[in-house]
Amino acid sequence: MSDLPRLRSIDEPRLQYVMCASPGGLHRMAYWEWGDPGNDRVLLCVHGLTRTGRDFDPLAARLADTYRVVCPDIVGRGRSDWLVNPDHYVIPQYVSDMLTLIARLDPARLDWVGTSMGGLIGMGLAAGLAISAAMRPQRGELGLESSQTLGLGHMVLNDIGPSLNDSGLSRIADYVGRQETFDSFDKAVEYVKNVSQGFGPHDQAGWEDLTRYVFNRQNGQWVKHYDLRIAEPIARQDASVLRGAEATLWAGFESLRDPVLILRGETSDLLTAESMREMQQRNVLARGITFPGVGHAPTLRSADQIEAVAAFLRDAPAA
Repeated sequence: MSDLPRLRSIDEPRLQYVMCASPGGLHRMAYWEWGDPGNDRVLLCVHGLTRTGRDFDPLAARLADTYRVVCPDIVGRGRSDWLVNPDHYVIPQYVSDMLTLIARLDPARLDWVGTSMGGLIGMGLAAGLAISAAMRPQRGELGLESSQTLGLGHMVLNDIGPSLNDSGLSRIADYVGRQETFDSFDKAVEYVKNVSQGFGPHDQAGWEDLTRYVFNRQNGQWVKHYDLRIAEPIARQDASVLRGAEATLWAGFESLRDPVLILRGETSDLLTAESMREMQQRNVLARGITFPGVGHAPTLRSADQIEAVAAFLRDAPAA
């Protein structure tokens, strides 16, 4: 897989912050914004468990002439604050933060690209919106018009679905909470290569870009950018918790009323071929693409992956 050329400095995104709340207090969430800040057609690109919004740089650059592309660093990662209580590093908190961000952005149309955890957040948001709509008391003429309520548009689920594969989750949980310190950037790059083999083949510049924003230099050492405590809630999950989460995610997925594109790495241990088929059966608006030579998860950096997403979003109606 040949990576696209590294972006020029003039193509760099704008770093913004929004204040969010958790039961433990307030925290700032960073987000990277591309394109016209006045464009009310918004594409939210949400990263995986230990990654950052900068993963989407090539995709965002490709789509910034159509969308205001917004790529948050989920709390505990990248430029965002760390939470006081690690128990709140869970999908419901991330959904709450996304609602705060969406209120700031005030989109007329909102489309979504979610890689792994980012897809779970999208389905969790969809479930919350569906439940709220069903349970909200009607107020007749005093209620909001349908045009004033938030709706999710086209959604890309990158190597994730409502069914949570235990073995894939265990593999990720095994390394998430371990501190890794390196005395050179090159060694950090080698580490990312080793733990991210599912990303598929990339050239050296590509691996360096995939490392650049997930390791920080501190006191002459390169350390992971995220709060290692994000692993704690994962470690405490048991089968009953996962099954309950799956039920909520399926409800969110089945509630989607715009087309859904499911991307899968051919050798993924998070999204099986059987799970992708079931998703297409349970929501007729979903279609799937499998990328050969890739596991978990396609990085959306190569031309074929970027164009697959761009072609799907091209069919989304204008705001």
